[in-house]
Amino acid sequence: MSLSKSASADGATLTIQIKGKFDFNLVQSFRQSYSDINEKTAKVVIDLRETDYMDSSALGMLLNMKKTLGTSVDAIQISNCQPQLKKILQISRFDKKFDID
Repeated sequence: MSLSKSASADGATLTIQIKGKFDFNLVQSFRQSYSDINEKTAKVVIDLRETDYMDSSALGMLLNMKKTLGTSVDAIQISNCQPQLKKILQISRFDKKFDID
């Protein structure tokens, strides 16, 4: 399990990519990945392309990020979900709080 982040060339989009398990072990690194966000950043993308597992602590981390960032970003998008992860997000009603594709 690992986490990496990258910013778009213009700085408007921050992408956080999670590989492997998205669980309690990533709490600190996930929080740090968006803690130094700047005012140019309008969108945060959580890329789950290589994520194969997600537990309730991951859901909590996503909610905490949304609460922390508040209105400082225009959108938080969860992208490239595996079918089983998308189902967890939909059952948890995260599709009402985040843009999921």
